[in-house]
Amino acid sequence: MSVNLRGRHFLKEIDFTPVEWSYLIDLTAQLKVERKAGKFQQRLAGKNLALLFEKTSTRTRCAFEVAAYDEGAHVTTLDAGTSQMGHKESIADTVRVLSGMFDGIEYRGAAQGTVETMAKYSDVPVWNGLTDQWHPTQSLCDIFTMAEASKKALPEISYAYLGDSRFNMGCSLLIGGALAGADVRIISPTALQPGADVVTHANQIATQTGAKITITEDLDQVEGCDFIHTDIWVSMGEPEAVWAQRIELLRNYQVNAALLQRTGNPAVKFMHCLPSFHNRETQIGEKIFQLFGMGELEVTDEVFESANSIVFDQAENRMHSIKAVIVATLT
Repeated sequence: MSVNLRGRHFLKEIDFTPVEWSYLIDLTAQLKVERKAGKFQQRLAGKNLALLFEKTSTRTRCAFEVAAYDEGAHVTTLDAGTSQMGHKESIADTVRVLSGMFDGIEYRGAAQGTVETMAKYSDVPVWNGLTDQWHPTQSLCDIFTMAEASKKALPEISYAYLGDSRFNMGCSLLIGGALAGADVRIISPTALQPGADVVTHANQIATQTGAKITITEDLDQVEGCDFIHTDIWVSMGEPEAVWAQRIELLRNYQVNAALLQRTGNPAVKFMHCLPSFHNRETQIGEKIFQLFGMGELEVTDEVFESANSIVFDQAENRMHSIKAVIVATLT
């Protein structure tokens, strides 16, 4: 089936069909092969991209910039201190200015409503680099990474996400896996599970793809998993006051050697979108240790640095999957 995503926004997974999602995964693989072979097609020569960062970024910013440069595009990067967006100028006004100058606009910030507003007023594709509700460039990367790291076809892969699944990573991995037809297990305390609307979307997609959806607080559901995912327990922008409660809720959901053993799969792989609090070698990590006595949070250093961990392959793949999104929507 022919797939044409030119001119489309990339805001959240539920905007795409399983066929379109599969196309983006396949395009990611193609573009990675090309880059490894040193073949750069320069499909975006003459294009100009605006990258807006209300939240700080390492992987998303670098991935968008390198992807653009590889394909011949130019980028202008703006952050909260170098633009008037939301300060002296509304979101709608800002995006109408930018869409008259640029061929595509990326946004990474706090609210999904902001990127949806941008898409409403933009004449060019808008790409979601991360919001509170969705992280579609990350889930596309993660689904591709699992396909790449496994000998199984995507519908045969089973994976679990452990932790607070109400927000971007839990929701995106749930829907992304449903689109891919995978066996998706969201394992969280009941209070931290995805909203009913997201679960409903996942189940509706599963009727088309054959995906298996499990939402549970039972850690025994990791049995048989090929991949274990997690994320930091407190998201950017949340107040420090939530740390004590969140740690109490999630303490038993830490990914450690014992948890990997519960899968019964010695080849199980560990994945994390990063950054990770797996040791005390950051300011926040040390502060958490001083306050709560935990030197490792969502994952232990033993697992993070183990042969089971593919987090840095995953991080590299952000660039390849983001390149696929840009190329698909601009060419």
